Amino acid sequence: MNDWLKIILYSLVTGLVLFAIMVVVVVGGFEVLNAGKIYPGVQIGGVDVGGLTLAEAAQKIAPVVTYSQTGRITFQDGGKTWVATPGQLGYLMFPEATVQNAYSIGRRSDVFTQMSEQMQCLLQGVNLPPVVIYDQRIAQRFLQDLAREVDRPVVEASLGLNGVEVLVRSGQVGRTLDVNTTLSLLNVQIATLHDATVPLVVNETQPVILDATAQAEKARQILSAPLTLQLSDGQTDAGPWVFEPASLTQMLSIEQVKGADNKAHYEVVVNSENLRSFLSELAGSLSRQAKGARYVFNDEKKELEVIQEAVIGRELDVEATIQAVNQRLGAGEHTIPLVLNLDIPAASNTTKAADLGISELVAEETTYFYGSSAARLQNIRTASSQFHGVLVAPGETFSMASVLGDVTLDNGYAEALIIVGNQSVKGVGGGVCQVSTTLFRTAFMGGFPIVERHAHAYRVSYYEQRSNGAVDSNLAGLDATVFVPLVDFKFTNDTPYWLLMETYMDGYSLTWKFYSTSDHRTVEWHTTGLRDITEPPKPLYQENPALSKGEIKQVDWEVAGANITVTRIVYRGNDVYLQDSFSTHYQAWRSIFQYGPGTEGIPKENGEGEEGEATPTPAPDERRRR
Repeated sequence: MNDWLKIILYSLVTGLVLFAIMVVVVVGGFEVLNAGKIYPGVQIGGVDVGGLTLAEAAQKIAPVVTYSQTGRITFQDGGKTWVATPGQLGYLMFPEATVQNAYSIGRRSDVFTQMSEQMQCLLQGVNLPPVVIYDQRIAQRFLQDLAREVDRPVVEASLGLNGVEVLVRSGQVGRTLDVNTTLSLLNVQIATLHDATVPLVVNETQPVILDATAQAEKARQILSAPLTLQLSDGQTDAGPWVFEPASLTQMLSIEQVKGADNKAHYEVVVNSENLRSFLSELAGSLSRQAKGARYVFNDEKKELEVIQEAVIGRELDVEATIQAVNQRLGAGEHTIPLVLNLDIPAASNTTKAADLGISELVAEETTYFYGSSAARLQNIRTASSQFHGVLVAPGETFSMASVLGDVTLDNGYAEALIIVGNQSVKGVGGGVCQVSTTLFRTAFMGGFPIVERHAHAYRVSYYEQRSNGAVDSNLAGLDATVFVPLVDFKFTNDTPYWLLMETYMDGYSLTWKFYSTSDHRTVEWHTTGLRDITEPPKPLYQENPALSKGEIKQVDWEVAGANITVTRIVYRGNDVYLQDSFSTHYQAWRSIFQYGPGTEGIPKENGEGEEGEATPTPAPDERRRR
């Protein structure tokens, strides 16, 4: 057994020795055969230099190693190009070092490494890159120089006005060369040792607005003709208002806005503040209160006849007009209607009696005022005419003061006696209370609710006259006074129908008519008559420098004071619909005489005061028209 082990061990050692001798012989023989030459299978940059001497290899790879001087790297940006050699980009090659590196393959280090490299050359081949130095800082500087030509600042489009001239400039897309990304692309291409085209990586920045030519054309169109503002809906009582282009340009402004696509663009608009200023001033003159038509009722035809046409109320809607002007002017229109908020009265020129529920006379009262002065008659006629043809809507509380308006000389009134404090004096509008008294009695006898009524300070005979001129004290307590705006008379139309009022003055009488549709109400009324009668004070004598010596003139007349209550029951059918009462306290009123200076025989005891005593001026709410 030991002999066999010895034989095997001897055989292994002998084999290893023989193998080592063989390797040495092969390697030595391989080296002898390729002495001074690059081993077969070695390539430089894809060029086979195996079996060549250093000189031969250097000559063969000359085209490759001259790449840094002869190669072409083309940089491209759209249709524009720039060409550089690799050497200009910092890519330098060394031929001697390159072939020396190739020759060292299979000859380096220990024998086993040499054998491994030699076997790799024979079996697989070895492709070596040229020996180069690539300084990327040079390439980066080259690209930075290119950036000066490529880079371009972003420029916004502009639009402006110089008088009526429209100035426009197109925008510019901003461009910036991305040096680092382009350098990375260059590194990949230059390593192939072939000519190459490298696209420049350019970042673009879009302006907010690139093109303003469309808006410029719109501005030219706006300024191509005058802007005309006019009333709408067939109204022609004012305007038109024309702005010539030279004036219009002062009202225009250019704004940057975003459209539905969220992209910005210029918009040529009328400057809101400038237009608002103009329209605000215009609004006052255009404002008009709505007034219903006035009618009389034709008793035969049972139809309304217009005696005063309706007035459509209106208010200028400033903000809506600004919006309309911008929209329509921008659309190429130059004649633009103002936006008006119209108030169409319920009673128009074409309204029929049936539309308002007016079919018959429902109340009528007449008062008499024999002995009235011409001035008082003028005032009654002027005041009553304000109510002729006036409508009261269903459910409306009618205010006499709201229709009567200001009682002034300018409005056609004259000076007549009015009650001021504790005396009657001349004042504008004396006699207007004949009108309010007539209206009160018509509403009272018609069964309508009375909302506000004020009596006179003392009994006035005009309000107690019958048709024959006789004074009937049973009519006391049925008077009403007004003094705009402090003292008013009001009643309510509590029916579902409109109420038409007509007033007629005939000589010394005033008739007030209510037309509507009867709901069959009737009125029963009672009076307590005059109670708690008080005698008037003694007469008052006042000196008046305008009178002559010995001249005495009575300016006020005495009347006894009293209390009186009038009650009313309003029936609708057989049922009581309304009950109310009106209590009045009349002051005792004294006579007042005026005399000229030096007049003799004037009583020493002068009523409640002394001779020539002045009367204090009352507060406004103490004034009453007679």
